[in-house]
Amino acid sequence: MPRTRSGTQAERRKGVGQKQRLQQKGGFGIASRNPFTPGASAVYQEFFGFKEKPFNVTPDPRFIYFSDQHIEALNHVLYGIRERKGFIAIIGEVGAGKTTLCRTLLSRLDNQTTKTAYIFNPDLSGQQLIRTILEDLGLDATGRTKKDLLDTLNAFLMEQLAQNHNVVVIIDEAQGLGKRELEEVRLLSNLETETDKLLQIVLVGQPELAAILDDPEIRQLKQRIAVRYHLDPLHKSEVRKYIDHRMSVAGCMEPPHFTEGALEVISKFSKGVPRMINLACDRTLLNAFVWETREISEAIAQRAVDEIEGKKFPSLLGMEKLTLEHY
Repeated sequence: MPRTRSGTQAERRKGVGQKQRLQQKGGFGIASRNPFTPGASAVYQEFFGFKEKPFNVTPDPRFIYFSDQHIEALNHVLYGIRERKGFIAIIGEVGAGKTTLCRTLLSRLDNQTTKTAYIFNPDLSGQQLIRTILEDLGLDATGRTKKDLLDTLNAFLMEQLAQNHNVVVIIDEAQGLGKRELEEVRLLSNLETETDKLLQIVLVGQPELAAILDDPEIRQLKQRIAVRYHLDPLHKSEVRKYIDHRMSVAGCMEPPHFTEGALEVISKFSKGVPRMINLACDRTLLNAFVWETREISEAIAQRAVDEIEGKKFPSLLGMEKLTLEHY
């Protein structure tokens, strides 16, 4: 079998090359293989050859995996904005990738012709919400009354329309808005001409948002939502593609191999929710590092899931002489 600088293909699969390099640096051993030791995650990155963590739970748009429905959701929003539809709603479960989709949307919009405000903490009163929108658009938000604030916003919107520009307000976690605040948001859509909506408002939230919008008391808002999309969890068949995609973006040339059994465990635990897939995979790779293997078995994945769920087990370090079949 041909050899490379990292050893044979079999050695690379077992992590031999990485282990030897870490030993030479003094960075490998019982202490560093303790997953709770400070810096252990950095060593696990080097062990597997990642340039950065592949399964962070932060919404980094560089890592977004475009499933068919993520592409469809993004296209729905872009269509609603470009056609000046006014209100757009994107609804999905916790961890389904809504915030990452929002940040991807912001990166796709031309900031020369589309001005945006991104509200990620909607726990505000109606006037505070308007003030925050003005601040995010870079406008003077010192007006003392709501009328002052709305006049400032309206003047800006008319100015942008004259230049054929668009203005978009994205409200993330919109299920946190009360009925009074949602009514304030609806009134913002009254800033319009006879032919154009001056302000495009994207409401992004959990399924509770759908229930709120169904309330008869705010039916006027629901009637104004021209584009609506429900973002579902990933299908089971997409979980491997999602995992492989994130490992590739993290810069790993020869990523660890997740067996079918491991994928089954992760799919069942996560129910296809990206954030939960990330949690399971991050813990699984940490355990695989402790066991010095690049082959991610069902046993390793199950151990990781059980740990996330709070089950108690003997120390991994105390089990290091056992084969994985003993788990």
